[in-house]
Amino acid sequence: MYNFDEIINRQGSSSVKYDSLKEVFGRDDILPMWVADMDFQAPPSVLNAVREAAERGIFGYTFRSAESVGQFINWVKTRHNWEIKREWITSAPGIVAALPVSIRAFTKPGDKILIQTPVYPPFHNIVKENNRVLVTSPLKESESGWDINWEDFENKLESGVKMFILCSSHNPLGRVWSMEELKKMGNLCVKYGVIIFSDEIHADLSLFGNTHIPMASISEEIASTTITAMAPSKTFNVAGMMNSVIITSSSTLFSGYQSELLSLHLDLGNIFGHISMEAAYSGGERWLDELKEYLQKNIDYAYDFLKREIPQISFRRPQSSFLLWMDFRNTGLTHTEVREHLLNVCKLGLNDGLAFGPEGEGFFRMNIGTPLANVQEGLNRLKSGFTS
Repeated sequence: MYNFDEIINRQGSSSVKYDSLKEVFGRDDILPMWVADMDFQAPPSVLNAVREAAERGIFGYTFRSAESVGQFINWVKTRHNWEIKREWITSAPGIVAALPVSIRAFTKPGDKILIQTPVYPPFHNIVKENNRVLVTSPLKESESGWDINWEDFENKLESGVKMFILCSSHNPLGRVWSMEELKKMGNLCVKYGVIIFSDEIHADLSLFGNTHIPMASISEEIASTTITAMAPSKTFNVAGMMNSVIITSSSTLFSGYQSELLSLHLDLGNIFGHISMEAAYSGGERWLDELKEYLQKNIDYAYDFLKREIPQISFRRPQSSFLLWMDFRNTGLTHTEVREHLLNVCKLGLNDGLAFGPEGEGFFRMNIGTPLANVQEGLNRLKSGFTS
């Protein structure tokens, strides 16, 4: 059994989550439950491998080992039933970095790139910062959850979109796409000649019996137009190691991506990123299974607490990951008023829903990838702020 209840002081460690509060929120006396890293130590296999490398004391140039790639291939086959070949695999210092590399490799300034909003803010920003045209196909809210507006999605693809950035599972909604949904999205992209960049960073964190399906695993035809981005970062809480895996079975996409990556000199990576990746995929499976059980308990606790104590605030249980898309629309407050209330009354740091797109109005994202005691503290702050 791993101790996910242990509270580790991260202040003063140059943590974005804890030490950037003044810059991000304007005050530093708040409980941070925002940026998507967890407050748990990485698996023992990772800690031991990093300690061994640190004790060796030599930190020269390094590369991703064949053993590391082999561990990743085995992991994906075992956990996601997807058989991939070594020659399909390349790298990036993070999925956020892989996205502009792909955009620059396969589109040109003025080209249209499609995203499904509300969605991870860098998707918006990277498209615009690279002088491409951002096209959005908003997901529509239903009684059962958030769904794809298929007519709008196809119309946008038909309008001349060159690339579709898929978030799978979806951040911030925690939506795990079904086989039918993935197949339909993939086949429509094939039909209109659209490249798919499939961000699958949360692939390993499916919860409550849901199953992640890699987009490129569905058919050879869909795989031929898909670049898949995976990483140990969210799964094992090693985001600071800056090491991601990029996969495509298309020789054309592979060579185009690799050419752009090399032109930017982003291929080498860092020693601890490579070491932690191999250690995580070779020895982190039991740790991950226990982590997912812990996250489910945190989610259930938060869901029951809000329903009982603050029914005007709610969320749909995420099917994946550790992020809650919290709905404040029944509080009687405007979005701006909720934001100010969270900061100045509750003293809570949550992600502003509007950063994910206009569909995020009235929503804020809470990170419950933290010991239960912190979840309880955050929820109690919400209760005192919205019921007093």
